[in-house]
Amino acid sequence: MKQFLAFVLKEFKHIARDRWTLLILLGIPVAQILLFGFAITTEVRSTPTAVYAPRGQAAREITAELEASPYFSVAYEVTSPQELDSLFRGGHIRLAVAFDPQFDSDLHQTGEAKIQLIADGSDPNQARTLVGYATALIASYQERLLGEHRAPVLLETETRMLYNPQAKSAYNFVPGVMGIILTLICAMMTAIAIVRERELGTMEVLLVSPIRPLYIILAKAVPYFTLSLVNLITILLLSAFVLGVPIQGSLLLLCGISMLYILLALSLGLMISTLVESQVAAILTSGMVLMSPAMIFSGLMFPIESMPTVLQWISTLMPARWYIVAMRKVMIQGSGLEHVGLEVLILTLMTVLLLIVSLRNFKIRLE
Repeated sequence: MKQFLAFVLKEFKHIARDRWTLLILLGIPVAQILLFGFAITTEVRSTPTAVYAPRGQAAREITAELEASPYFSVAYEVTSPQELDSLFRGGHIRLAVAFDPQFDSDLHQTGEAKIQLIADGSDPNQARTLVGYATALIASYQERLLGEHRAPVLLETETRMLYNPQAKSAYNFVPGVMGIILTLICAMMTAIAIVRERELGTMEVLLVSPIRPLYIILAKAVPYFTLSLVNLITILLLSAFVLGVPIQGSLLLLCGISMLYILLALSLGLMISTLVESQVAAILTSGMVLMSPAMIFSGLMFPIESMPTVLQWISTLMPARWYIVAMRKVMIQGSGLEHVGLEVLILTLMTVLLLIVSLRNFKIRLE
């Protein structure tokens, strides 16, 4: 019995010395509970909304009810279709409520009026949810009018899905899958490749050779950069010819942003390789730092607007979020560089910062 207890105590000491094991055993359950409790929700809250031509008392009352609802935040009142299109392409709004120009007069004269609900179909699940909430709100307002006027009142709602008329889920997941796959291949595989060389002892052999260390890193990165480009082309071909997701915007701009993101992911993989000692640790770190946060905080599966403010701030640190947003704008909405300038700028700054930090850490490890 004493021998058994001694072995148990020995195992506890081994676990206590291994910080990665402790983090997995104690940290991940806490993190998962908090994330599933606060971040992971399919509900929509405070969705940026625009109102088109809200003239008259009835239109104003519906606008006020939209603003009072926890699901919507009326951020814009527009007077032209061009302004509305620019807001959608820039990602500033998810829903627009367009009133008929004669909305108020038609309602008072005939008891019937028309409202058009325009949703951003690049995320069809969220779009359907928003349309459902808005339709229910308008129906509630109609019932209130029936009770007040004691006369037939009919508010006809027409739904329009921008960029995705058939509400195909592939329009949402293709840009997201592109971000996840490129992260996997570039960051994780680069980190594993460099750590494997160090584990096998071949890194020291390479470093004493006449080849400069920078060239060694580039030689490790180029194959994964090339494979990522092959995967990018494959995904685009499959999405266009198999899934029926067309590329609405500039193919050159799409490829340029993707190559920038690939470079960012390679830099991230290089930085991870300087922080861990084994391939297992590289895989676990890549999974915890890249995969899970990218799935949760990128907006691929759960709306960022519905997360608590703290988690929304955390999501701004996720490169996948900005890449996926840029891909949706270019690929699905057909937006140009003027509408993805912010995303490109953020990805560029992240890439430069990661390159500087990772190369500096790698140089320190060599010394």
